[in-house]
Order: sequence, then C-alpha cells, then structure tokens
Amino acid sequence: MTYDTLYAHILEKESYLCVGLDTDIRKIPSHLLKEKDPIFEFNRQIIDATLPYCVSYKPNIAFYEALGAKGWESLQKTMEYIPKTHFTIADAKRGDIGNTSSLYARTFFDPSASGFDFDSVTVAPYMGSDSVLPFLEFENKWVILLALTSNQGGSDFQRLQTPEGPLYEQVLRTSQQWAGADRMMYVVGATQTQDLAHIRTLVPDHFLLVPGVGAQGGSLQEVSRIGMTSRCGLLINASRSIIYASNGQDFALRAGEEAHKLQQEMAQYLQQYRGV
Repeated sequence: MTYDTLYAHILEKESYLCVGLDTDIRKIPSHLLKEKDPIFEFNRQIIDATLPYCVSYKPNIAFYEALGAKGWESLQKTMEYIPKTHFTIADAKRGDIGNTSSLYARTFFDPSASGFDFDSVTVAPYMGSDSVLPFLEFENKWVILLALTSNQGGSDFQRLQTPEGPLYEQVLRTSQQWAGADRMMYVVGATQTQDLAHIRTLVPDHFLLVPGVGAQGGSLQEVSRIGMTSRCGLLINASRSIIYASNGQDFALRAGEEAHKLQQEMAQYLQQYRGV
C-alpha cells in the first residue's frame, strides 16, 4: 500500500485508527473456547465489528508465537480475512544482522515463502542499517522503526545523550538516509507528547504509529493536535480498549462501539488540525 493510497483511505473513512489484535487466549470470552480456532474466531468478529471505523490492523506477533504452530495458523487465517483495503502491520519488533533480517523480511513480506503478505513490520534500530535495509528490499513494503516509546524502560537508552542530542534523535536523522516518507514510519508513544512537536521538526512528512491511546492513558486530542500533518501523518493504535471492551457475548458489539467513538473523534480532529 502506498502513502497516497493510505491517505486516501484515511480521508474516505475519516479515521486514522489502527486496531491492535493483541489476542490473548487467556483474555478472550470464555464462550469462544469451544470453537475449533478460538483466536481466529475472536479476531474475525472483532474485524467484522471494527472494519468500517479503522484503516489498519496490527497483530502483535508475540500473542501468536506463544501458541506455537496453532498460533501461526490463527495469524495466517486472520491475515487472509483482513481486506486489502486496510493497512496491515506485523508488530514483531525484529532487528538482527543482515542475513537474519532478510529471513525475517521474507517471513512477513513474501507469501510464497511463509504465506504472509503484511504491508509493514515494526523493526528495532539498535543494530543499525544492515538490520533494517533487508526489509526495504521488498517493493512497496514499509518499515516502522522504533523511535521513542512510552514503556517504563524506554528512557534507559532512547534518551541517552550523544554529542548530537538524544539517541532517539539520531535514529530519526540517520534512518532517513535509508528510506523516505513513502516507505518509513516511526513508533512514537502517545504519552510522549512533550517531545512530539520536536519530533515533527525532524520528520515532518513521515507517518507516526502512535500506541498508548486508550488503556495506557494517552490523549488522542493532544497527539492529533501536535502530530498531525496536512496529510494526516498519524496512525493511532488502540488495542485493549477496543478488543477487550467486553468479555461477554457482546464483545464484538462493544468493540465496534469503542472503535466508532474513536473514529468520530478522529473525524473531528481531521477537520480541525489537518493543515494547521
């Protein structure tokens, strides 16, 4: 999916919502456990309920890997179920030496090898260019690079001072030599709004994938006000606040309602902040 296509979908849906499919077998409604594939059935109903209100889905790969071969099968069925109109993110946070990264890239981008055909994958930049470039060898596929996260230990390294500023700034500056805004996005936590305006001066045109709105307490309005560009430039991820809005028979209905609320709020901010 190209930058222009993604932006067109955002305008069409009046939404920049990404639904995180962090599907935990221990948290899904108990009545689904009798299904042949409870994980896929949960995802299927969540997708059906949220499809009109989002532009992207982001399975967190750890929740599927933890189940072994069955988890990978559930993930593959989920990916086949998501329409091509929606931008897909493999939240895998990979990053290794070049040869290994090439294999990770095949895992998520080469359907003839693995069966998966994601639009993008999250990548850790710590090992440098040769851990990232193999993912960019796949035409029209995106790298979403970890930049400034909001987890408790994120500052252990990301904010370390270098002669040119904090380490996360070096990640933003250096990685722009590897790909432009049409192939590279960055992860910036929703609770890092104090840094978002500065980040926008460093990457004025790139999309930012912003987790942390909803259950983690990030402000959608603040992120939108500070981070939105004339072409939106934001994908706001919400996971638990949507998919676990209910653990009863009405779980999909409630998920759809939560996604709709966010979409309505986003429609307002697209009118208010786009181009400001």
